[in-house]
Amino acid sequence: MNSFSPLQNFNNLFNEYYDRFIRFAWGYVKEKEVAEDFVSEAFTIYWENREDLLPDTKAQAYILTIIKNKCLNYLQHIQVRQRAEKEINDHAEWLLSTRINTLQACDPDFIFSDEIQKIVESTLDKLPPRTRQIFILNRYQGLSYQDIANQMDLSIKTIEFHISKALAQLRFSLKDFICLSLFLFYFY
Repeated sequence: MNSFSPLQNFNNLFNEYYDRFIRFAWGYVKEKEVAEDFVSEAFTIYWENREDLLPDTKAQAYILTIIKNKCLNYLQHIQVRQRAEKEINDHAEWLLSTRINTLQACDPDFIFSDEIQKIVESTLDKLPPRTRQIFILNRYQGLSYQDIANQMDLSIKTIEFHISKALAQLRFSLKDFICLSLFLFYFY
């Protein structure tokens, strides 16, 4: 049995393994400060729990296990973040490609064609009279929601409801024409 005090044993352990443990951790996390933090935390955890450990527990293995688990958690966190970033980038790339493809397929002559005009007129004709009137006042005559509300003695919320209802019907009727939908619904 050695004659050193627990603190002397700890200091000897620290002096012998600290640099090795840092090299071990740094080999995985590739950041010296992070490796140093993990090793320091592992030694602290060992010191705080030393009296509760089984007598045959090897201090070096205990500390290295803590470091290993901290490195694993750190790397797995990076992996999750990178996957999320990749998914976000993939989605952004897909959106950009979709916008490019939609714009390339956009035919201005078609937007203003008689066929499209007939679809719009037919859809508007199927709307309830008040909804159609409010939509026409807003989209064709350029009146604001407030002006329409004042003119028709209605609340702005009612005007918003009717415009939304008309737009939903038009979106449905024109769902196969993405370019047209963007033109009609997002630039007014």
